[in-house]
Amino acid sequence: MTTVSLRLPDSLIKEADKRARELQIPRAEYIRRAIVTLNTQVTAEQRSRRMMEASRRVRGESMRVNAEFDAVKDAPDA
Repeated sequence: MTTVSLRLPDSLIKEADKRARELQIPRAEYIRRAIVTLNTQVTAEQRSRRMMEASRRVRGESMRVNAEFDAVKDAPDA
């Protein structure tokens, strides 16, 4: 395991210490969990942005295909 040294505002450390005590875990564990939580959140947000971009890229083609289906559906000889 790697050791990391950080400079953090006193108010942030006091809040982390308070929350860690409430959870009955060490400060280091609280900070590890906070990092894991943020990493998970950022990953989910990035995935969502990629999905939205992919959807935007295929939207035009999807609309064209839907129009073709509508034309076939409404054709008297279909």
